[in-house]
Amino acid sequence: MGPYLARALGDQRWQEVTVDLIAAGMSNLTYVVTPKDGSPDDAVILRRPPTGAVLATAHDMAREHRVISALAGTSVPVPRTLHMCTDESVLGAPFYVMERVVGVHVVGSLPEGYADRPEQRRAIGDGLVDVLADLHAVDPVAVGLADFGRPEGFAARQVRRWTKQWDATRDRDRPNLDALAARLAETVPTTQRSTIVHGDYRLDNCLLDPAEPGRIKAVLDWEMSTLGDPLTDIGMMFVYWPQAGEDRASAASGVTALPGFPTRLEVAERYAQRSGADLSELNWYVGFAFFKFAAIVAGIVARSAAGAMAGKNTSGYAERIDPVVELGRAALEDGAI
Repeated sequence: MGPYLARALGDQRWQEVTVDLIAAGMSNLTYVVTPKDGSPDDAVILRRPPTGAVLATAHDMAREHRVISALAGTSVPVPRTLHMCTDESVLGAPFYVMERVVGVHVVGSLPEGYADRPEQRRAIGDGLVDVLADLHAVDPVAVGLADFGRPEGFAARQVRRWTKQWDATRDRDRPNLDALAARLAETVPTTQRSTIVHGDYRLDNCLLDPAEPGRIKAVLDWEMSTLGDPLTDIGMMFVYWPQAGEDRASAASGVTALPGFPTRLEVAERYAQRSGADLSELNWYVGFAFFKFAAIVAGIVARSAAGAMAGKNTSGYAERIDPVVELGRAALEDGAI
């Protein structure tokens, strides 16, 4: 690995390196790579697909590298890309290297002493919304992403794609999930506009400024990005945005339920103000996001049962599916976003 990086980065300090895994969830693998005689400030980040069986169209390193590179210089904060390798003989899979951005990564809870005032938490929520609105304002043509996706019919195609994914990974009969898929397909709204979409935008896919909580230092995990309906990003954001008194099966943490964080309605209002979007049919997008989440979890359950998730704890995943489906139904039918 070291000699290859030395050549790719044009720096002999990389002849010998240390490699540390920092994210090994159900998504792409992320490593910190440091020159043997270097300091943490010299480190870079390497991203590659997970090992084992993966979806045919998932974990496309070249696409992730392309969109991050294209957004450099825009108002969307992204790491600077350094190298893309498509030669699978190097690591057994394509990978890319980018700068290491030092920031606060919020997953299960806020670090002690960080954003402990309500106004700072409000700033985090507002900052997340503003960056998403900035992303959706980027002209794909202007940044070289005109052919990055097929925006026409995007929402309907997404319903078909994730329905097909659910059909391929059924763990057991789940009539409510089937009913939600059918109802979504029958009620696809008219797309207002098409933009670059992140595909999995949420708090724990961003790095926050250590000194200024409301400032987003970098948006990460672009593997599901494409051109499509930007309201799908808001819908997905709501899946991971519990409010006070809620215990959502889809939320890995209850950070956004802490005092100060904006409610989902306030998030929607700020996004509408910043983007000019009409959110009158937001309930459909939230319902679809829960359906997509349920299909993803079902896929994880199926791969685990097939022995393709070795070393990864998937206990309790199957039990999360039905409650998530009910949240999707409630959003779609009752407007409970």
